Amino acid sequence: MDRMNMDGTLQDFAQDRPELAYTDEVKAATDHLYAKVSHVVTPMEWPAKAPLIHAINQLKKEKNAVILAHNYMTADIFHCVGDLMGDSLALARMAAESEADIIVQAGVHFMAETAKVLAPNKKVLIPDTRAGCSLASSITGEDVRRIKAAYPGVPVVTYVNTSADVKAECDICCTSSNAVQVVESLGSDTVILLPDQYLAKNVAAQTDVTILTWAGSCEVHEQFTAQDIQDLRDAHPGVVIITHPESPLEVVQAADFAGSTAAMADWAKDSGAKKAVLLTECSMSDNVAADVPEVEFIRPCNLCPHMKRITLENIYDCLRLEQHEVTVPDAVIEGARASVQAMLDLPKPAKPASFDPTKPEKRVDLVVI
Repeated sequence: MDRMNMDGTLQDFAQDRPELAYTDEVKAATDHLYAKVSHVVTPMEWPAKAPLIHAINQLKKEKNAVILAHNYMTADIFHCVGDLMGDSLALARMAAESEADIIVQAGVHFMAETAKVLAPNKKVLIPDTRAGCSLASSITGEDVRRIKAAYPGVPVVTYVNTSADVKAECDICCTSSNAVQVVESLGSDTVILLPDQYLAKNVAAQTDVTILTWAGSCEVHEQFTAQDIQDLRDAHPGVVIITHPESPLEVVQAADFAGSTAAMADWAKDSGAKKAVLLTECSMSDNVAADVPEVEFIRPCNLCPHMKRITLENIYDCLRLEQHEVTVPDAVIEGARASVQAMLDLPKPAKPASFDPTKPEKRVDLVVI
């Protein structure tokens, strides 16, 4: 959707809602927020967005609610209505520690489930129930049960980008930041790491543990290629390439840095780069750029259609009507919480782990059920 059409859509949404007019009061309350997003939101768009932003922020106060804004949210959501910002697990942990009664997950469904697992007494809402994830939907709890039956005694690690049902069937969770640490903590020479085959291959290159995995993948990150990186270097001499371990191993090996979403953002801020590429979902560069204006971000990216289902309009309706509540059965909460807690009980690294691109590829077998 181009900006003109998006602006028109917002105007149509606000047409029969007098509380969403761009008044002097709204302007005064939101001008300071525009400074954070002016690099991606035009002055023509802002009068349509600002009333929604103002109304959402008022509703949060009235209802004692917080909005968890994932790094892949558009900048107007991330910087203007988000209360807790970061990657999926960090958001859930912050939500559990907050005193809010209502949590609105500006992200995808598995993230809302994880928030419910860690904060079972809070009301968790998602603005659009269709906001799924290709990786999370690639595997079910029943799949994990069959895997465990086929590989008895082999520890099963699940990436946090999975449903609560999958987490409940596994021994321990991991993030892309701590996946190597989690795999090596189990004291086994063979570990099943589900469901992302690319993360598994990148982890295998960093450890002596034999890794078995599943044929899951993130539709955003699997599209990048080593040729994309070479083309970027040719077009932008001196550019620094930063990527995610959900990408194919050859992409990680061709990049200057690979790490989790949080590690990517930190490295972009701390590396001293003058020109950089965040080879990930489109909105992340917009959000990081607001904090490091001295870095020029080249923006080749892949759009996540699921993340982009979350909009200012449906956040407003979700919170106003308290609709689309996310629930998880108590038995699943118990198992999933134990899996997440097993990971949280490990010593926390001083900083998010990166993936050494010089390590050679190792064989990783897909589990067969």
